[in-house]
Amino acid sequence: MEIVKLEGIASQVRRDIVRMVSDVNSGHPGGSLGCTDFLTFLYFEAMNHSASPFSMDGKNEDLFFLSNGHISPVWYSVLARSGYFPVAELGTFRKLSSRLQGHPSTDKKLPGIRMASGSLGQGLSNALGAAQTKKLNNDPSTIFTLHGDGELQEGQIWEAAMYGAANKVDNIIATIDFNGRQIDGDVENVLSLGNLEAKWEAFGWEVLSMNGHDFKNIREIMTLAKSRLGKGKPIVIIMKTEMGQGVDFMVGSHKWHGIAPNAEQLEDALKQLEETLGDY
Repeated sequence: MEIVKLEGIASQVRRDIVRMVSDVNSGHPGGSLGCTDFLTFLYFEAMNHSASPFSMDGKNEDLFFLSNGHISPVWYSVLARSGYFPVAELGTFRKLSSRLQGHPSTDKKLPGIRMASGSLGQGLSNALGAAQTKKLNNDPSTIFTLHGDGELQEGQIWEAAMYGAANKVDNIIATIDFNGRQIDGDVENVLSLGNLEAKWEAFGWEVLSMNGHDFKNIREIMTLAKSRLGKGKPIVIIMKTEMGQGVDFMVGSHKWHGIAPNAEQLEDALKQLEETLGDY
């Protein structure tokens, strides 16, 4: 897909995000906006996946697991925009009985969701299990997973990292949203992660880095990551992003981790984001 088209989809997804959280005065816009370009590229170019018919087992297709489930607005938008459920359903986000709960859940049977997430730290374990299942079933597909940088303060992540390397789970590409922010402030001040590249390398993973807001660089690094699959090591990408990307008063501030824009702020945000596919 042409980069200009990917940029157009990403702009619409960002419009969806700010409208969804503003409509119910609840949700997590900061990280969602920061991961928009990555998830747009993942679903509209990188992954081999099928929106219809959707199957939980996902045989012979690539699977994605969102570990930092609080950024559900961006995932819901991308799923809807790629055909998993009607775009109009985005208007039910976080409302009573909605399938679009604040954190992704499987009990509502929303197409595209294969794991409940919200309790941080669990996604890599689930993704590695899915990756091993693919191997056991001689399914050549790839597992993709996304994690927040603050989430790496959870010990289960590092248990899973050890497991993945020790068992040579080499059909997985994990990505870290490295925006340096979490709900209480800068990650460095809350609990420093140190040298992430060196840590993951020490745990036995192949480490790549990319700019999460540059589609050309995303394509380059994702292509490289795919070329390194099947070589005995799991792969992790350290993705540099900005929380709140695309909305000038949100960019780079942890304060927008979990606060919704009011009506005036929403109007300001929408003026900065081009409507390309039609609002829901």
